[in-house]
Amino acid sequence: MKILVTGAAGFIGYHLVKALVNSNNDIVGIDNINDYYDINLKYGRLTDSGIQRTAIAPLATVKSNKYINYRFIQMDLTDRESLNKLFDDEHFTYVCNLAAQAGVRYSIINPYSYIESNIVGYLILLEACRHHHIQHFIYASSSSIYGMNQKVPFSEDDQTDSPVSLYAATKKSDELMAYAYSKLYDLQTTGVRFFTVYGPWGRPDMAPFIFMKSIIEDKPIKVFNNGHMLRDFTYIDDIITGLTKIIFSNCNEDIPYRLYNIGNSSPVKLMDFIESIEHCTQKKAKKEYLGMQPGDVVCTYADTKRLEHDFGYKPNIGIDEGISKFYDWFVDFYRIK
Repeated sequence: MKILVTGAAGFIGYHLVKALVNSNNDIVGIDNINDYYDINLKYGRLTDSGIQRTAIAPLATVKSNKYINYRFIQMDLTDRESLNKLFDDEHFTYVCNLAAQAGVRYSIINPYSYIESNIVGYLILLEACRHHHIQHFIYASSSSIYGMNQKVPFSEDDQTDSPVSLYAATKKSDELMAYAYSKLYDLQTTGVRFFTVYGPWGRPDMAPFIFMKSIIEDKPIKVFNNGHMLRDFTYIDDIITGLTKIIFSNCNEDIPYRLYNIGNSSPVKLMDFIESIEHCTQKKAKKEYLGMQPGDVVCTYADTKRLEHDFGYKPNIGIDEGISKFYDWFVDFYRIK
């Protein structure tokens, strides 16, 4: 079987590829390697996957020198002609879409990039899956679609029609489009709502990375809502365990459409999270307390009962262990003494 992973140079995409190459499947990764955040980190992930930076060029197929069953292509989802040709040539069995313009706050600054990537590019990919009879389309959604929902923990059955950011609105749109394609074309689709993923090779625009870097460098960190925040921080290995179980599964519903929360189901106070980093780095954070940011929410908390029931999913990595693993990678990658 052959699996396409979009966003393969991204945080979750990179880790998923590393997990899938250990199977007997043929893996193809694509990514446009945009400059939303430091491209050196993206190239670093690719290099660690055996994809040499000097060989990467638009639309060029690069074979991994580390995994014989992995190839990478620099490609944008909005390039309809190239994407359709890729599907014509490769005959994928599964497609896992982790490519998206990420970031809640950035969607307020640059909204057009979210529509182009998360709506237009997503639709082009859906169309390719439909016309090429893909067995299973898995895509990344987000806990942000729960908006200001006051009921916790967040369940897949909760209302999600009041997003507080454009990013969240695009993710809700993705879920609706997936449902339409499942209903109209019998395309099996599964959306996974991620909850604050962190760990080695993590995104530098997210709080765990920002806090770690700033505390190590003795720079102040911005603590929003005066620290009165709860986040369902989920270690990357737990995310990948859930994803790999979902990919190879079948939906037996009349309409082959599913949604799952993937989280730790144990929200952590933001100040406790910061304290864990302080303990790990042996440094005291310089905190700058600020109000609530537009598009942000006070609490995220995943109800993962559906995932537990269907796949026996149980997160195993707690905050202290996860932060320690993240710290070890951070000081190694950035050569911090």
